[in-house]
Amino acid sequence: MDKIYYTWYDIERYVADIAVQLWRSEWRPDYIVGIHSGGSIPAVMLGKMLGIKTYTLDVRLRDGDGQGCESNCWMSEDAFGGDKDAMKILIVDDINDSGATIEWIKKDWRSLCLPNDERWNTVWSNNVRIAVLVNNLSSTQEVDYQSVEIDKGEKNCWIVFPWEEWHKSNT
Repeated sequence: MDKIYYTWYDIERYVADIAVQLWRSEWRPDYIVGIHSGGSIPAVMLGKMLGIKTYTLDVRLRDGDGQGCESNCWMSEDAFGGDKDAMKILIVDDINDSGATIEWIKKDWRSLCLPNDERWNTVWSNNVRIAVLVNNLSSTQEVDYQSVEIDKGEKNCWIVFPWEEWHKSNT
């Protein structure tokens, strides 16, 4: 399997690209949620760039087999609205690989807040959007904003982000 290495310079460009896409779409999030751990850094960078507060959500399906994933009721309620106006939330991750993380969040948030209400059919894309640095076209879930497209269905590869191997250059 081939490895594709991204540099900090690449990440800065990709985050700036997502900021431009947001600006062009005229959709402004009330806050940004970075998926721990890969989405945390680009989410903070984007939040600083746009002046938008940032939170994290711990969803570790690959490294943690889904054990201990963080349900977040207040984010779910913010997205849904209910008694108050719905908030716009941008979820940021480093890669949409299989789509499992996005699918887990969608199911979790819906289960936490009036799961049978038909308004959930419009929450995603209207109130909640997804941004990733790298989007695998073979994923089961679509994203709203992306910087790089790959297709692991055609060429299997492993993406290596600079925060994953920084320690190797310091030893």
